[in-house]
Amino acid sequence: MTTLTGDPRTRVSATSHPQYFYFYMALSCVAVAFLGFAPTYFVPMAAGKFPPVPVVHFHGLLFFAWTLYFAFQSWLAASGQVMRHRTIGMIGVSLATAMTISGFLVAVNAMQRSAAIGMTGEGIAFAIVPLSGVLFFAVVFTLAIAYVRRREIHKRLMLLASISLLDAAVARWFMTFLAPPGPPGPPPVPVTIPPAFVAYLLLVAAIVHDWRANGRPHPVYVYGGVALIAVKLLNWPISTTAAWHSLAGGILAMAQ
Repeated sequence: MTTLTGDPRTRVSATSHPQYFYFYMALSCVAVAFLGFAPTYFVPMAAGKFPPVPVVHFHGLLFFAWTLYFAFQSWLAASGQVMRHRTIGMIGVSLATAMTISGFLVAVNAMQRSAAIGMTGEGIAFAIVPLSGVLFFAVVFTLAIAYVRRREIHKRLMLLASISLLDAAVARWFMTFLAPPGPPGPPPVPVTIPPAFVAYLLLVAAIVHDWRANGRPHPVYVYGGVALIAVKLLNWPISTTAAWHSLAGGILAMAQ
C-alpha cells in the first residue's frame, strides 16, 4: 500500500509515516507482554499446569486483551480511520475499568495466598506493587480520555499507560532466568525495580523519537515519566511503613 507525498512521482510506503511510530510501539507492548508471561503463564496454561485460579485467569485475559486493543486502536489512528477509532473508544473505557477492578482483586488474592502460608506481612508489603501500578494506569488512562480531542497529548498518555503495565511481564523473565530459587511467597519489593526500568526503555524510545521529530520531549513524557519512576521507587520505602500495613491489612481483613 502506498501514498503520494510531495512530487506525485514520489511514492512513500504508508507505513513509513511517522504516525505509525505509535503503532509500532503498541506492537512492542504486545510482544513484551506475551513473551514476558510466556514462561510463567501462557506455556504452563497450555500444558494444563497453571493453578485454576479464576480471578488470575480473568486478570491475565483482560490485561493481554488491552495490549491487542491498544495496537488495533493505534493502527486505526495511524491509517487515518479516526472515526472508527473513536467509535470503538468506549470498548477501551470498559476494558480499562475492568482491568482496574481485576488488578485490585488479584492484589487482594495474592495477599490472601501469602497469609495462607504464614507470610502475611510480606504479602501486605508486596501488595503496594500491583495496587500502585493499577492506580497509576487508571489515572493516566483517565487523563487520556479527558484529552481525547487533543491528539498529541492523548496518544502519548495512552502509550504511557500501556508501558506502565509492562514491568510485571519483564519481571517474569527476571524470576525465571535470573533469580535463584527461593521460598514460596511474594518477592521483596526492591526486586521489582530493575525489571520496571527495563520495561521503561520503551518510554526512552518514545522520548528519543520526540526529540528527533520536535527537538524536545513532550511534557507528557517528562512529567508522566518522572511520576512513573517516582511511584516505582517510592513503593519500597512506603511498603515498610506502619501506615501502609494498616491500610493494606485492613483491605485484607475485609476480604477474609
